[in-house]
Amino acid sequence: MRAAVLVLIALLTPLPATAQTTAAPAPAAATAAGPAPIPIYGFEVVNRYPHDPGAFTQGLEFHNGELLESTGRSPSTVRRVRLEDGAIIRKRELEPSLFGEGLTVFGDRVLTLTWKGGEGFIWDPVTLEPRGDFSYAGEGWGLTHDATRLILSDGTAALRFLDPETLAETGQVAVTVQGRPLRQLNELEWIDGEVFANIWQTDYIVRIDPATGVVKGVIDLTGLMPDRSGLDPTDAVLNGIAWDPEGRRLFVTGKNWPTLFEIRLIERPAT
Repeated sequence: MRAAVLVLIALLTPLPATAQTTAAPAPAAATAAGPAPIPIYGFEVVNRYPHDPGAFTQGLEFHNGELLESTGRSPSTVRRVRLEDGAIIRKRELEPSLFGEGLTVFGDRVLTLTWKGGEGFIWDPVTLEPRGDFSYAGEGWGLTHDATRLILSDGTAALRFLDPETLAETGQVAVTVQGRPLRQLNELEWIDGEVFANIWQTDYIVRIDPATGVVKGVIDLTGLMPDRSGLDPTDAVLNGIAWDPEGRRLFVTGKNWPTLFEIRLIERPAT
């Protein structure tokens, strides 16, 4: 078994009770034959862009030709960022007691999470003026959406679904690797019908089928930024995925990284 899958298996955890009923069981034929190999993807760097090294990136999204980014620590922020030079176009700070987390854009609203506060915020996508707040149970880590639902991660092996209008939880699914739940799901991005998720404190992103929670692929970004001198090895980790659906461009960065990368995925031969 390849190293990327071994690292993920090390993160496997017992399935939370709240998520035990939503993941579809493996077909009997597949179980008898053993788990199918998980595709592993490497990368090619297409472009490099400046990224604010003071940004403890928690959420990232490409929107109207620029980036929307949420950051943690104090002061946590929500910001609009120019892609080409990393310049901050506009920024709002959260209250000092709040630790900012994931971000997504749904319609004409930017929604952001906080870590342990159980409190989310709604912002205008242009002015970043606050337009409301909402609450949710547990921690908030990553946030994305499909056409009809918000999708939230909380560090466990579950993806939670929220109604985008009422912001009430409507269900969840357990994320699994070869039949066992995978925890530490962090920043999220919706790409072509899959949820891409950073795995906290690793150089891996997983591709998740949102209907079943099954991990359909692993992206190994080891070596993307080999020189991390001066960065905290515990905190300055890969985190932040943004997708440009029109240009078919994939962007990734990390917490306090000075560079945002545009990458192209390359599937590795099966071994």
